Amino acid sequence: MLRTALAATTALGLALSPATATAQDRTEFRVAWSIYVGWMPWGYLEESGIMDRWAERYGIDVEIVQINDYVESINLYTSGEFDGVTATNMDTLSIPAGSGVDTTALIVGDFSNGNDAVILKGEGGIADLAGMPVNLVELSVSHYLLARALDSVGLAERDLDGVVNTSDADMIAAFQTEDVQAVVTWNPLVSTIMETPGANMLFDSSDIPGEIIDMMVVNTETLEANPDFGRALVGAWYELMAIMSSDTEEGIAARTAMAEASGTDLAGYEAQLASTQMFYDPAEAVAFVESEALPETMVTVAEFLFEQGILGEGAPSADFVGVEYPGGAITGDPDNVQLRFDTTYMQMAADGSL
Repeated sequence: MLRTALAATTALGLALSPATATAQDRTEFRVAWSIYVGWMPWGYLEESGIMDRWAERYGIDVEIVQINDYVESINLYTSGEFDGVTATNMDTLSIPAGSGVDTTALIVGDFSNGNDAVILKGEGGIADLAGMPVNLVELSVSHYLLARALDSVGLAERDLDGVVNTSDADMIAAFQTEDVQAVVTWNPLVSTIMETPGANMLFDSSDIPGEIIDMMVVNTETLEANPDFGRALVGAWYELMAIMSSDTEEGIAARTAMAEASGTDLAGYEAQLASTQMFYDPAEAVAFVESEALPETMVTVAEFLFEQGILGEGAPSADFVGVEYPGGAITGDPDNVQLRFDTTYMQMAADGSL
């Protein structure tokens, strides 16, 4: 409604509206993150003071808040409690974008290359999931991974004994119970669960590389009105990427702190990083976002969401939500663009112009 009101004000040729002026005058911002190997840097940015330094450079304040429940963090962003949130491409499309919250993928940090997995108790293969209940965070990327795994052997969700919605915060405990036979989840939970005797990994995200993408997304209207917010986030992120990807004492210390914050040690965290295609170099992230593969992936994701009935309320087709890419190409409805992949700020980082 606010975007419509602002558009109407502009069309009437009126002066800058109070809502827009307030947005442009903002100096305080909040972003949320949750535990995941590729998002641990956000906690370190807050604790190390790197975020504060970049925010001060632009005369603003950015608070980075950890939320224990991943889906809840996205819901809080969607409701306006936060200006940005760590989320996957699929969850961004289904929750904020599907709800009409125009959202920009500001930083494409990595794609899962083995960090998300389908795990069975005992021996068997994907086909053995038929007739079983499977525990996962329903309608999340875990649900998507399960669908892709089942499809690889000619099965579908209807061949299961249903999916059991289980919070990521409860997944490890759930796997220890007799009732749970199979789970789908992400790291660091995968690493912990795989330490359980008899745990059998059937399928992981390395089987569908580049499809589960981990991002920092922000409210498009907020970003457009406050470009320094984007510059500060991106500048801080890539300063840390240069540090944590190095074998210097500073880099080791950073990775060690992230490991401890995620409940593991340095070796454990580095093992998770090994199954994550991190884009430490902003130029690599830009190239990935500008590739021809990304629109194809997003079409596949949109089709999955539509089949699950979660691509926005009352979505008539998989094209319900428009997704815009660098250069202006759009998949989905061009009159309902709610997710934008924008390389502007990552390119600034690559050019050293932040």
